[in-house]
Amino acid sequence: MEIDRKTFLDSLGGPEAASRMDSEARADALESHMMAQLNRAKTGDPAWDQTKLAKYPTVAEVEAQIETRKYREGVGFMYVPRTGENVRRLPPMPPNPTLFDFFKLRFMDTANHVLQSAHLAMKNGMPEEIILACLLHDVVQEIIRTDHGWWGAQLFEPYVPEKVSFAIRYHQALRYYPDPSVGYEYPDLYRQLFGADYVPPPYIEATYQTVRKHPWYMDARLVTVNDLYAFDPKAVVSIDPFIDIIGRHFKQPKEGLGNDGGPVAHMWRTIARPDQPL
Repeated sequence: MEIDRKTFLDSLGGPEAASRMDSEARADALESHMMAQLNRAKTGDPAWDQTKLAKYPTVAEVEAQIETRKYREGVGFMYVPRTGENVRRLPPMPPNPTLFDFFKLRFMDTANHVLQSAHLAMKNGMPEEIILACLLHDVVQEIIRTDHGWWGAQLFEPYVPEKVSFAIRYHQALRYYPDPSVGYEYPDLYRQLFGADYVPPPYIEATYQTVRKHPWYMDARLVTVNDLYAFDPKAVVSIDPFIDIIGRHFKQPKEGLGNDGGPVAHMWRTIARPDQPL
């Protein structure tokens, strides 16, 4: 997917406003910008045009609006639509929902992207655990976007191999750092959008240094390799090729996700019932 540099920077309030954002915030803004384009193209929106996207508020406008809103900007796609339209009534979940039910009925804004990522990983001959991590790595953004790698790992930890949750947790930090051994270079797109002096915040740097020495480093790295370029608005994707992989590596609770009384059941219930007032 091609990104118009001026359009994106204008959406942040211009180069000066973008320069006041830390590197993590700029990267998250870029990913949100790309997902918005992908989803508008997917739905056949005739207004979808990279040069005519709705403007993001400036940094100053965001700060001025903090005390006027009933939500924080880090809230997920399911709760605050980026289209400006009213939310729609969601279809009911089955009594014992499975991961497939969540993909079909709740992961509507993130599914296309993660399915593309998983398809790319499968095409590249990745191990099944990496393919599964790619399939799951961003869906937590339906409820929260800030530090989504950590939140995503927490959501899936009880149900997947430890290596999968590790890869999900740390893919977020590794995207800033090149690794020639797998052909991953710091993206030119980041240089164009954020400048040559783009520096991640200290906690991301510290996380990278720790993960770089870990035996499972490459598992997280391979998620970034198959994630960054997985935005194609023309792609037709399906979860069907991953049914067997999910069956082998995802521990589906018999009570249904959200009903198993586990440490993250409340997160699944939040995704299942986003319109509950309490």
